[in-house]
Amino acid sequence: MIEIERKFLVKSHAFKTVAFHKYKIKQGFLNSHEERTVRVRLKNDKGFLTVKGKSSSNGLTRFEWEKEISIVEAESLLLLCEEGIIDKIRYEVKCGNHIYEVDEFFGENKGLVIAEIELNSENDTFDLPIWLDEEVTGDIKYYNSQLSKHPFSSWEK
Repeated sequence: MIEIERKFLVKSHAFKTVAFHKYKIKQGFLNSHEERTVRVRLKNDKGFLTVKGKSSSNGLTRFEWEKEISIVEAESLLLLCEEGIIDKIRYEVKCGNHIYEVDEFFGENKGLVIAEIELNSENDTFDLPIWLDEEVTGDIKYYNSQLSKHPFSSWEK
């Protein structure tokens, strides 16, 4: 129930040619407090309710609990969410012994592409594909809960 992950910006769409799976995600937040978030997600034909705790000081680890719920429940809960629904396509890309989840955002976050990799430990080594850019692990403006409130399109370029 502890999630260890690192996040990177993506500088090209080259990852799409090596992705082995992709799916549409629509998600909202019932609670987006800095101490915890409660997320509702539609992922293709499945619904999920997820609770995440506060990130560690280095941004690498945090508590995560997730439960599958019905599509009807997820759609109903999305209607109760805070303003700012996230719409994205997630691509899964195998790289070495790990899988990167690459999110291409749409709507008010169009133009933003972020890759995440889940690790077994904070010291886990992993390959860095050429399409990765700057690491943004721990930068809360790239958390989905923040992107729902302060979308990429509103940032100063």
